[in-house]
Amino acid sequence: MYRSGFVTIIGRPNVGKSTLLNRIIGEKLSIISDKPQTTRNKIKMIYSEDSCQIIFLDTPGIQKPKNSLGKYMLDTSKETLKEVDVITCIVDTSPKIGEMDQYIFQALQSLKGQTPIILLINKVDAVKKEELLPLIEKYEKLQLFEEIIPISALNGDNVKNYVETLKGYLPEGPQYFPEDMIIDQPEKFIVSEIIREKALYRLNEEVPHGIAVSIDSMKIRKDKNLMDVQGTIFVERESHKGIIIGKQGKMLKSIGVLARKDIEHLLDIQVNLQLWVKVSKNWREKEDKVRRFGYS
Repeated sequence: MYRSGFVTIIGRPNVGKSTLLNRIIGEKLSIISDKPQTTRNKIKMIYSEDSCQIIFLDTPGIQKPKNSLGKYMLDTSKETLKEVDVITCIVDTSPKIGEMDQYIFQALQSLKGQTPIILLINKVDAVKKEELLPLIEKYEKLQLFEEIIPISALNGDNVKNYVETLKGYLPEGPQYFPEDMIIDQPEKFIVSEIIREKALYRLNEEVPHGIAVSIDSMKIRKDKNLMDVQGTIFVERESHKGIIIGKQGKMLKSIGVLARKDIEHLLDIQVNLQLWVKVSKNWREKEDKVRRFGYS
């Protein structure tokens, strides 16, 4: 019997959704950063075995929107709740249930009894074992979850148990994607996300949320195991452009070096990466610009 189904991963920003999916799929396909709002699109990642296929939907972290981009991200996260066979909600080991977690749980109440909901308590590697039981009991009292599983997405602790648990909730179904396919996005999208991740890693607080990356071209040179990749980093202010370029271009060069290594690993080819920086003033406030940069 072959089982297959769709599983959405939801939670407030920076609880480890993308880290978990990269761990399960075995490749670094979803952007990871210690800054919130790093995942902007709904991305399907595919986990396949001989007897099952799980299609994970990696969604933006749920939080109250501040602009057109934020509204798009919130709508994307909420919409996935209607499309799936299993909902996975992730929290961390914070002793108190925060405002955003409560907001998410309220949204899930209407789906109770309709769609199985699994709660993952992530980052258990950062707490003592005796601190876990009170946390689990606290979430059990909500009577919202079919399963509560403590994990460490970073270290892989209990992640296999989570995958095995998921299989029990999958319906009989077809193989939706080829078994060697692990993401539903084109290479250009993944490359742009790698560059954006490196910019988030290297830059300070205000600039990163206003960054978008466009891949202008990707071409393999004839008779050479070399790909030329040209991309543009868009920012919202002229002052941000100077920060990203850095003194004598050092910051932009640093972003490019870090990104090139990951792109070469992804594509298994030597890469010549060229980056430019342009200003698109207040693009997050403008729906047409939000769509232009692929968030639609």
